[in-house]
Amino acid sequence: MSQNAYRRPPEAVDMAAEERAIRRDTTIATAGTLAGFAAAFWLGPALADLPVEVADRLAFAAQVFAVPGFVLLVAVLMVSTTRRFSAEDIGGQAAGPPSERLAIKAAFLQNTLEQTVLAAGFYFALAAVAGGAWLALLPVAAGLFVVGRVLFYRGYPRGAQGRSLGMSLTMMPAALGYPLVAGLAVFGG
Repeated sequence: MSQNAYRRPPEAVDMAAEERAIRRDTTIATAGTLAGFAAAFWLGPALADLPVEVADRLAFAAQVFAVPGFVLLVAVLMVSTTRRFSAEDIGGQAAGPPSERLAIKAAFLQNTLEQTVLAAGFYFALAAVAGGAWLALLPVAAGLFVVGRVLFYRGYPRGAQGRSLGMSLTMMPAALGYPLVAGLAVFGG
């Protein structure tokens, strides 16, 4: 696949192939997230003392959230540094579309911001409703966030098929986590 597949005109996109890749990568990310969450739940308490009191749980969530927060900071720096040294982009987003040099970085920043907000909600909601072994899921979620963001950025030039695994690995902990939080809130953790 071309390194500029993300810039293909709509008529050149094989939607069936794109959809197969997205389904495959979402399945891989779902299985990986579930396996990581299960391992963390069962092994986490043996590896670390996980907080039980609400204030301690929220502090733990804040510490783990520093990981996606740092990834977001890196994305912001990538865009701002590129703009700073590019005559085409120094005017900012309101001045016009990004240059070729900035386009992927800007898309990465936008998507990372969206994913960071989803992650924050999941991390703090889980910490609010459950403690102990359940909190072991958060470092796994943060690790998947980092791996997912790296794969998303590196795969972006190859289009949807190139970025789908990274997108799925980033999003799946929150996508599976929010229903878990709802269940724990209703039925107890």
